[in-house]
Amino acid sequence: MMLSAPLPLPTRLGLVLCALALALTGCATATPEQKSAGTGALIGAVAGQILGRDTRSTAIGAGLGALGGYVWSRNMEEKKRVMEAATAGTGTVITQTSDNQLQLSIPSDISFATGRDDIQPQLRPILNQFAQGLGQQPQMEVSIVGHTDSTGSDAINDPLSVNRAQSARDYLVSRGVSSSRIRIDGRGAREPIADNATEAGRARNRRIDIFLAERVQR
Repeated sequence: MMLSAPLPLPTRLGLVLCALALALTGCATATPEQKSAGTGALIGAVAGQILGRDTRSTAIGAGLGALGGYVWSRNMEEKKRVMEAATAGTGTVITQTSDNQLQLSIPSDISFATGRDDIQPQLRPILNQFAQGLGQQPQMEVSIVGHTDSTGSDAINDPLSVNRAQSARDYLVSRGVSSSRIRIDGRGAREPIADNATEAGRARNRRIDIFLAERVQR
């Protein structure tokens, strides 16, 4: 039995993209959650076709795409609206990320004093509002990432950034959010969002980022 040669990469990619377009146009009656799950699976299939040459690679890619999906639901939109109202005038930046997470970037002047990891009083109302309602939404996941400016060494900044994330997690847990739903990380000074050469820039870089995400339900 002769095995046919694999199709060239542009041909395989074109076929999968055509399938993706047809699938999406045929989902007009699907819910946002179903559309997100299907899109995730199809995007994974595209990755499988690009990276692999057999059906097993395609199946693995589709599975990964579906498993990794977040959905921007009415709950997420409402949470964004509430947090925008709760943080108005504080300098907190609230955005919807490209993968449908709600991101709060909270600057140091309301979160942590320089070189400290204990929560300042101005941060507590924001965390109180963030925690509200999460106990009734078990599909929501929380991630907290701490950051510092470039002042000092990595030996100081890395644990400081983790400790800031830990402090925020501990506070959310005290407000009823299960610790098992909260992941923390610290990036030290490695992910600045402003120029560390100025005081204003360093103040912006000393921050915590809090992410809220809702998994696609199956």
